[in-house]
Amino acid sequence: MRAKAILAVALGADYTSAAQLVGLRCGDTVSKWVSRFNVEGLAALQPRHGGGAVVQYSEPEKQRILSEFQRQPERQKEGTATWSVATLQRALRQAPDGLTQISTYTIWQVLKEAGYSWQKSRSWLKTGQVKRIRKGKLVVVTDPDTVAKKTDRTRLHSGTEARLECVVRRRGGTIWHCSLPW
Repeated sequence: MRAKAILAVALGADYTSAAQLVGLRCGDTVSKWVSRFNVEGLAALQPRHGGGAVVQYSEPEKQRILSEFQRQPERQKEGTATWSVATLQRALRQAPDGLTQISTYTIWQVLKEAGYSWQKSRSWLKTGQVKRIRKGKLVVVTDPDTVAKKTDRTRLHSGTEARLECVVRRRGGTIWHCSLPW
């Protein structure tokens, strides 16, 4: 998109027409792109940080969190048999190559991005997996419909219809029960 607009300006188009060519309303953005291109060259075609909070933890740090999480905790050292977010935070902060300022929220976000969720059994598993004991052995059972259930956020399963249930009360004491389709 940036290259197309800069090329249009190089071929003689004004900023407004170049902006409209790439789907923008105003030529100011194209003007800034051209100015940056004149200073930086082809590097100006790469998008930069677009606002919001500065990214503090890049891929190496995220991989460090995941590698620590996948390591079995030492009972004597960490004081736990399974990781919680707080114990994982403590271990990451105390490690020599650790992340000294990491928050529990960041750890939780990284684990969630990697597909893990906190189970009622106080353990972390991939979404759609659960630990069960079968014939005296601990096994991990995987739900084959995990993807379908995750995409069905409205909890509407095939063949059912969403309805709005409401109760209307009037001053005279009349109560109406209505059911409206969405």
